[in-house]
Amino acid sequence: MTLNLRLNDSDILGGAPAYIDTVSRYASRGVLVDHTGQVAMMYMAELDLYKLPGGGIEEGESPEEAFLREIIEETGYEAEVVRELGVVEEHKNRNRFLQYSYCYLAKAQRSTEQTSLTEAEEQLGMSVQWMTIGQAIEVMEKDANSSADDYGNLFMLMRDRMILKEAAELLEKMDLF
Repeated sequence: MTLNLRLNDSDILGGAPAYIDTVSRYASRGVLVDHTGQVAMMYMAELDLYKLPGGGIEEGESPEEAFLREIIEETGYEAEVVRELGVVEEHKNRNRFLQYSYCYLAKAQRSTEQTSLTEAEEQLGMSVQWMTIGQAIEVMEKDANSSADDYGNLFMLMRDRMILKEAAELLEKMDLF
């Protein structure tokens, strides 16, 4: 894995970095690319924000299995992981919450034509939108500027923007299509 990122309050609020010792949640997330080179971005209408597909790892799942499950649930696509991107630690000291995310690059295989969103995701008005990786990075930067006062969203946006940038560099070097 090449991406190894440790985000903490100092990245969001400034000040001295502080780190949490105990992991609160393990998650898997990443970039899903279709056969045309478009990436799947999860749009949350209630927040007017985008995020990458992904979520928590369930008991008994490997991080890769969790990511592939989350892709099916959120996008309706079966996929194949083509590369591990790395890990991101989010040290949210204000909440005393440490999230450890395994990050991947995956290629969409076929659509199941059906998503399986959680109640919370449905309430957020979550839907998949496909765009170029450059457009995805742009919307993440725009969202970060418009969410300047939302602590949790800023962590998510910073994390996902860094994952997208890592994937963009790899996609330039790889021949997926």
